[in-house]
Amino acid sequence: MTKFAETVLNGLALGSVYALIALGFVVVFKASGVMNFAHGSILLLGGWTVATTHQAVGFPLAVLLGALAAGAAAGLLHTLAARGLRGAEAHALTILTIGVDLLLVTALDQRIGADFLSTGDPWGDAVTRVGGVAVTHARLAGIVVSVVLIGGVFALFRRSRWGLSMRAAAADQEAAVLMGIRLHRVRLAAWCLAGALAAVAAVFLAAFPAPGLDRTTGQIALAAFPAAILGGMDSAVGALAGSLVIGLSSALAAGYQEQLSGLGTGLAEVAPYLVMLLVLLVRPNGLFGSKELSRV
Repeated sequence: MTKFAETVLNGLALGSVYALIALGFVVVFKASGVMNFAHGSILLLGGWTVATTHQAVGFPLAVLLGALAAGAAAGLLHTLAARGLRGAEAHALTILTIGVDLLLVTALDQRIGADFLSTGDPWGDAVTRVGGVAVTHARLAGIVVSVVLIGGVFALFRRSRWGLSMRAAAADQEAAVLMGIRLHRVRLAAWCLAGALAAVAAVFLAAFPAPGLDRTTGQIALAAFPAAILGGMDSAVGALAGSLVIGLSSALAAGYQEQLSGLGTGLAEVAPYLVMLLVLLVRPNGLFGSKELSRV
């Protein structure tokens, strides 16, 4: 029972961090209709910025710098794509993000090499036991920070002018333009926000029990992509629900790998995609995705 409780708690912690990444996918998609496959490399950029600056400026300011760097990179990507491919369809911009991802990952690989970089987080390897259940301080902090940030993003969606503008643009872009909404500003803010959230997620992905930030950390963002698809690419609530489902399935697959050995090794890596496929067979639009209606 203790192992199950620890596994579930680890799954919730992992899912909360995935939610920061998946929410970035959803925000960008709602604002511009683009699936940003450069999200993983932007996450890695934010984490690398934290790792290389925390000794000089301290951990809190390093996280802020990482969020600013990742947000600026995402915003620059959107600006260059919007101006260079003006009038192009969303799928053309999506393909462009794949190329940018390859370039950015290659550049960061050269700087990180085979090392594991510390982000200088204050939690270290501290562990707390509650009723026999061991949980690391880093994962508890990940849950708390994710809840605060996700709550702040939802408040922006509901109560800010930017959130109202983005929801209006997602519903009908032509009507939004006629109402005076500047789509470029709305989209730029969405891309920057997604990048900043990814940078914060990188800190917790590199925290204990992980050995640190390495050149493969950005690939973890690909595990959050099924969470966004699972919940529905146009639903922020779906991103949260999908992330928790994916986090729990990954943690359970890893925790009970021996009992599930008949299904092969490395089940934890493919579990998110298996869950996504099973759900999409029943609900093609995701758990909370909206159905497209067309009149004939």
